[in-house]
Amino acid sequence: MNVHWTMADEALRSITVTGSERNEPVIVSDYSEGLRCIGIGTDAAVFTYDRTPGYAFKIYSDLALALGKREMEKQVYERLEGIPYFPVYYGCGERYLVMSHESGVTLLDCLLEGIPVPEQAILDVEEARALVRSRGLNPRDIHLKNVILQSGRGKVLDVSEYALEGDDHRWEHLVWAYRVVYPGIEGIKIPAWVLDAIKNGYARLDQANLSLDDFSRRVSELFSKFLK
Repeated sequence: MNVHWTMADEALRSITVTGSERNEPVIVSDYSEGLRCIGIGTDAAVFTYDRTPGYAFKIYSDLALALGKREMEKQVYERLEGIPYFPVYYGCGERYLVMSHESGVTLLDCLLEGIPVPEQAILDVEEARALVRSRGLNPRDIHLKNVILQSGRGKVLDVSEYALEGDDHRWEHLVWAYRVVYPGIEGIKIPAWVLDAIKNGYARLDQANLSLDDFSRRVSELFSKFLK
């Protein structure tokens, strides 16, 4: 790249990112000219800066910093060096990490806009997960919002939970839905309210004592009503 990411440091210092103990999305305030927020999570917000194209800056809330989350994610990126399915890690500032800015549509956007998701993108994420495990890490919390399409290939954006234990099964269930449910809706624009209903139902799956097959039938019924 022709510019160095440290040119953004002064502008980034003006940003305030406030976290919540209730695990709600952070609140961003005190924007500086040239900074654009491209993503908000529960620990941090991600920005680009007009004067440093090609870079993305993940700024953590004070709460997340106190819990060591920036340092943990930094170490994960360092261990993933060279794997092409993730952003490139460049360095860090006092409150932020610096990665390559990856353009593309998320899998969630694909559903909302009716963009077909190729099989290759799913296979790419599967390979990415295998490579993560080969580095002694745990590829979890992979969902529709943090997988993007780039020229028909898949790339994973968020690695913040890879140092944690346990399998949340989110990606495995998405692959299952891709095989079982998606063929019937491929290329169709799905309204946000339909996806929200599925998301809320999925969150209560264990509580409802439903199997994935039972849940699939309910989802199919919902799509049938929508497609009429």
